[in-house]
Amino acid sequence: MSADPLAEVVTLLQPAAHSSKLVECAGQWRTHREGTGEPFFCAVLEGCCRITVEGRPPMTLEAGDFLLIPALRDLVNEGLVGPPDGVTQDSVQVSPGYFRVGDQEGRVALRAQIGHCSFASPNAELLVPLLPQIVVVREEPRLAALMQLVHGETRARRPARDLVLERLLKVLLIEALRCAGETTSAPGLARGLADDRLAAALCALHARPGFSWTVTKLATEAALSRSAFFARFTRTVGLPPMEYLLAWRMALARRLLNAHELGMDQIAERVGYSSASSFTVAFARYVGISPARYARGHSASLILTDQSLQLSSSRYAITDRKLTYED
Repeated sequence: MSADPLAEVVTLLQPAAHSSKLVECAGQWRTHREGTGEPFFCAVLEGCCRITVEGRPPMTLEAGDFLLIPALRDLVNEGLVGPPDGVTQDSVQVSPGYFRVGDQEGRVALRAQIGHCSFASPNAELLVPLLPQIVVVREEPRLAALMQLVHGETRARRPARDLVLERLLKVLLIEALRCAGETTSAPGLARGLADDRLAAALCALHARPGFSWTVTKLATEAALSRSAFFARFTRTVGLPPMEYLLAWRMALARRLLNAHELGMDQIAERVGYSSASSFTVAFARYVGISPARYARGHSASLILTDQSLQLSSSRYAITDRKLTYED
């Protein structure tokens, strides 16, 4: 059975759009965004800027460049000639979805499409570490075009808006990560899939997560020696092979627990454990609570959500009857 690890990870993350806006900067300007831990993306449409992400050296982005940060940390964005140190400005809304920074009347030094989204999956904290911390793609017009589509759909209030945004964001993330695997040196899943030897092992692992994998067996899939495979996988993907396997198995286990369709023995077998007890120990050590407790907590949240929706529906029904009666 074939598997597409990148598509599986992005799909399991369940991306959902929060906001998208066009930002123009002029004069001497600098903005600061606090780290929210949520995905942030930016396409430079015109001009250039210098971006500094917490813990990393500054980098220059120019027209045609695309930036993706799967988990946003503190970020400073400024012109190549910025204001005095420590001085930052807030963006000013000119019209819905359109903002200016710095000189409100000056010649535009940067025009960029900026977006924020979230990962709705309860597995996000397990899956985001499998992605590069920062993705920079140079001169790829498809990404800017996708950003424009996301922006247009975010601003509009058309039928099936959320579904369309979900699909667009999946395509945007996959395209960015796919390009990153070809162009970046940052470790991550996309870069691992760009390596033919490692891609063979990753696809085998994703196709059969319940198999009794070892480093030696994965090295055989990659046609490498055990030591060469371990070093190459760790350097390229950013995690040792068995740590990656554990993260993926726990993400799958959470999805199966949330579905409430299989017993604990069946879930254990699906994710590579010989018994429910060994799976329970591994899950509790990794996630922090037992799988049974995790499943109960998810059920309780669904019940509360359903009750809230029912109460809301009842209120609307009562209001409708009242309006009909008074008419």
